[in-house]
Amino acid sequence: MLPLKKILYPTDFSTLSYEALKVACEYAKQFSAELCLLHVTPLVPAITAFTPSSTSFNVPLYQENLEKSTKEKLLKVVEKNVPKDMHAQVFAVSGNAGDEIVRFAEKENVDLIVIASHGESGGHHYVMGCVAEKIVRHAKCPVLTVPSLR
Repeated sequence: MLPLKKILYPTDFSTLSYEALKVACEYAKQFSAELCLLHVTPLVPAITAFTPSSTSFNVPLYQENLEKSTKEKLLKVVEKNVPKDMHAQVFAVSGNAGDEIVRFAEKENVDLIVIASHGESGGHHYVMGCVAEKIVRHAKCPVLTVPSLR
């Protein structure tokens, strides 16, 4: 296996996704690799002509605040789940989850993506499965999908 220097763990914050984090941490420990935690927030739809003119919603500011709060949530995940001696960074971006994860992996020269094969049950289960499939199909680096152990 090629040496791994940077591992990407994309998360939807579901309970099932944390099983993939355990695997990502094991690989990062084994290879002394940097661990990148990433969450992709959906884009807020643009205000259209059908929106009442009295609406004063600042979409860019909202998106910025959403990414900031997401990074804070990721830092809590690191604090609770990642060994203290492991080099971990958190990232939050906005857009389509599958596209942004693949784009991030390429831009950051990620060596391995570790992702849960599915998110929580119900509709979320379907969405996370689609995201994982898209990443497997389009990523230029190896992708390890971690099934639920439940």
